Amino acid sequence: MLETIPAVFDRTHAQHSEKTALVRKRQGRWEPISYAQFHLDAERVAARLIDLGIAKGDRVAILSENRPEWVMSDQGILAAAAVDVPIYPTLSAPQIRYVLDNCGAKAILLSRDVHLDKVLEIAADLPELRHVVVFDEAAAAAARRVDHLTIIGWSEFIAQGDRLLDSTADERKRRKEELAADDLASLIYTSGTTGDPKGVMLTHRNLVSNHQTILPLIALVSTDSCLSFLPLSHVFERVAYNAFVAAGATIYYAESIDALPANLLEVKPTVLVSVPRVFEKIRAKVYDAMAQTGGLKAKLFGWAMEAGRRAIEDRETFGSLPPILALQRVLADRLVFGKIRERTGGKLRVAVCGGAPLSRQVAEFFEIVGITLLEGYGMTESSPVIACNVPDARRLGTVGRPIPGVEVKIADDGEILCQGPNVMRGYFNMPEATRQAIDGDGWLHTGDIGEFDADGFLKITDRKKEILVMSNGKNVAPAPIENTLITSRFIAQAVVIGDNRNFISALIVPNFEALERWALGEGLLSQAAANAPVDRAALIQHPEVKALVRSEIDRHSADLAKFETIKEFALLPEELTQENGELTPTLKFKRRVILERHRDLIDAIYAPGAMARP
Repeated sequence: MLETIPAVFDRTHAQHSEKTALVRKRQGRWEPISYAQFHLDAERVAARLIDLGIAKGDRVAILSENRPEWVMSDQGILAAAAVDVPIYPTLSAPQIRYVLDNCGAKAILLSRDVHLDKVLEIAADLPELRHVVVFDEAAAAAARRVDHLTIIGWSEFIAQGDRLLDSTADERKRRKEELAADDLASLIYTSGTTGDPKGVMLTHRNLVSNHQTILPLIALVSTDSCLSFLPLSHVFERVAYNAFVAAGATIYYAESIDALPANLLEVKPTVLVSVPRVFEKIRAKVYDAMAQTGGLKAKLFGWAMEAGRRAIEDRETFGSLPPILALQRVLADRLVFGKIRERTGGKLRVAVCGGAPLSRQVAEFFEIVGITLLEGYGMTESSPVIACNVPDARRLGTVGRPIPGVEVKIADDGEILCQGPNVMRGYFNMPEATRQAIDGDGWLHTGDIGEFDADGFLKITDRKKEILVMSNGKNVAPAPIENTLITSRFIAQAVVIGDNRNFISALIVPNFEALERWALGEGLLSQAAANAPVDRAALIQHPEVKALVRSEIDRHSADLAKFETIKEFALLPEELTQENGELTPTLKFKRRVILERHRDLIDAIYAPGAMARP
């Protein structure tokens, strides 16, 4: 019989009660929290929620950045047999109102004043919402009161729960025992880039089957540790956290995405779970540093990378390395690759990548430097993992084989279909949308296009809805082209355009760190500018900058078909960000938002009389 999430957590607590579960940094020091404390606080949350009248199946929301209180709240909500509803902290007040209203949340636990302000702004429109718990005490104390809401700080909430442990013990025990694998565990709302967000209904079976399958595949054990920075509101980080808890491993919480490089050196994790953008940035920084250093070090790096590439090719072709290449690989590791691995803390045994397509060049870089990077594939509706490379069966350029218990097939139009215990129950209160997503035979239609190779490894070629259909009838998949372009050290982001157009173009965000150093060396920036903020909007107007980017686009597009090549491009003065609404929480492009926001630039590219390159 498949366990529920509270049953998994209780078992981990029994086996690893004194071990460190969670670690956060406060006032410059990393503070550990044991599994015993983690479990106790979750039980306190459950006790207080039950006392407040939260019944089995009631929805309770969490609106917070990653921190220990997030996972304590999550485990407490589930221990009370309620349903948690994670909300991205980047959402606006109207977006939060939609989610809370749609799911009928009775309570919400949130982190700080900015999120409390959003909830108070929309509270009058949410009569079912009765209770607000605020992790940061000062924000709770200063809160403006709303008639139908009770607002309380985390410490007081936990203290109240502690006093209720004995009186609610029988009820908590009963709810856990009666909780079934097919009961709803979580409502995770999609990003809503094509309309209102949909609440994905995930059961305990969905989530537990997924993380229990993954555990042995990557050999996750209690001595492992990870650095959590992807939003817990997203199912990818959620299943990773569930897997770490099931293994009795340790989770550190990064101070911020900007502090990630420093935190990696401090924490020295053994496992890193991330999205492609982070791995792309790590690779870009290494290449940029080598280009900036020049001389012998740069030549040594180039030699080492070439030896690594040849080693991969020989291993894939012959299964082993000739003695001379094996020796070169050892020397390269000692002289170059070991130093690169130190930048991730030096103890990283495996990195897991998902949430968006990863370019082969980036995957190859990590394979060469000796970091096992496992690309996987899935979606919220599949809890999320459908396929994954594993340490002893991985292939660059693919997302691995389907995980055990999950069946995958390719439809006649190339769409990937999935069936298994990981497939969602459906969309909350959206029966028609559910029927469109899951057909009569139980197959989940992913919306992704893919293919299997001869050995059963799955390759994603593009999103079904993102295929660009040019005015000449040619079909172009933008993601592979974008992933190729960003391997240039001068290109940070690339958005390929061409739907209903007669040629392909792109919006390009330069890697401004590399570009500004290059511009300084070329005399486009003065030495005084090197120590002051650069006017990036002015910098990208230089003909020399445009020529540089043009040459990089051409160099990295050499293998594309003629109709796929970038004929024209426009440079953007700032990075596309989640905060600006241009990226999803897993840093994928919100194409409709980007195209609308930069419509003037795009119209100028395709304006009558604008000369496209032949």
